[in-house]
Amino acid sequence: MKTRIEKDSVGALEIPVDAYYGVQSYRAMLNFPITGKRMHAEMIASLAEVKKASAIANHIDGGLTDDVYKAICDACDYIIAGNLHDQFICDPIQGGAGTSANMNANEVVANKALELLGQTKGDYKMVHPNDHVNLCQSTNDVYPTAGKLTALKLIDKMLPKLEHLLEALNRKAEEYKDIIKMGRTQLQDAVPVSLGGSFKAFASAIKRDIDRIKKTADGLKTINMAATAVGSCINATQGYYDNIMKCMCDVTGYDFVRSEDLYDGTQNLDTFVYVSGAIKACAVNMSKMSNDLRLMSSGPKTGLGEIVLPPRQNGSSIMPGKINPVIPEVVSQVAFNIIGNDMTITMAAEAGQLELNAFEPVLFYNLFESIETLGNAAVTLADNCIDGIVANAQTCKNYVERSAGLVTALCPVIGYVKSADIAKKIIASGKTAKEYLLEEGTFSEKEIDEMLDPVKLVYPIEF
Repeated sequence: MKTRIEKDSVGALEIPVDAYYGVQSYRAMLNFPITGKRMHAEMIASLAEVKKASAIANHIDGGLTDDVYKAICDACDYIIAGNLHDQFICDPIQGGAGTSANMNANEVVANKALELLGQTKGDYKMVHPNDHVNLCQSTNDVYPTAGKLTALKLIDKMLPKLEHLLEALNRKAEEYKDIIKMGRTQLQDAVPVSLGGSFKAFASAIKRDIDRIKKTADGLKTINMAATAVGSCINATQGYYDNIMKCMCDVTGYDFVRSEDLYDGTQNLDTFVYVSGAIKACAVNMSKMSNDLRLMSSGPKTGLGEIVLPPRQNGSSIMPGKINPVIPEVVSQVAFNIIGNDMTITMAAEAGQLELNAFEPVLFYNLFESIETLGNAAVTLADNCIDGIVANAQTCKNYVERSAGLVTALCPVIGYVKSADIAKKIIASGKTAKEYLLEEGTFSEKEIDEMLDPVKLVYPIEF
């Protein structure tokens, strides 16, 4: 393999002659063999978008000649289109507060620009990774901005998936609104509810999650570009400062605003904690929903059996015919992982010291995973579970009729103490509430039917 020699402040390394990455990228690859993965494709594109916006701002300010400016922008566009991603060789979890990722972008953009200008890769006299591609920038404004841009793009892809789940839940809520089932509190018989109402409650939680995520995502549009190293804007020009925000908006399509306090915007990561918290809350709601689906579908003969989940695959390698609730199971596992990711994100944000937080790489790695897996879980829950659920209407009816919980309706008539005594006797007798009350003789059959009408118990008040 032919190589070229590149030097940095640490020393010299041999780099493959055709590589678009340079010495700092290669050194990072050797230093951080952590996950065995490379940076997220959207993060790579986001870094290129930041570099393009910066090149435009620097060109407006006169910091880049026309030919260098055009070559850098063309190189960035090439990367944004999905090319050269294999040249981003840094592990997503890395030491150095993202410097390796930023330099990987600087080197790939510089070498592609050199190629476009007819120059040799690695000969940085015309286009230098630091002096031209990174002009007026620091890792400490580029990297968090690229991370926010990536999170925004991933959230934009995720939200339609949550909306898809919401629509599926609303369809089931409407389909089963007239089926009455026994409600349970603390897993014990309570009072009747509508099966459709249960699905409507699921939908309401997801709708609230969608609204919450949208609200938190707005905070990602506040960025610290031009803050450079610590927030003081050192080495940034006035012209670059004045133009970079508009350039970022034009290149990305997002309405970015500059942090009011660039020192704060450079050292504090609480915005990511806020976003992660909203993602976690949605994951918690989806897992709770999955718990309920598993309980309601348990059986099929010795559990609740109120609903039947669509069979997705064999449930056992030894028990013939067994079908497991695999979709709710995987959704809960996604939720467990997101909750763990949220703890990592929280601790990474907390671990910042003085003017900078060095732990954004692991924060981004976990945040991106949480956003993507939440959306994917929502799709499989909707398509492979919710849409195919079938209600066991007769089973639901039987549970309601057999439950002593119906006696709750007698409290306004005969009082709590006497009603409680009747409930205990119903449970001991094994009779339905109606059968027991008829034998007792206090009320006529018409009165009993009127008081214990499940529909009236579910909808005692018109909302």
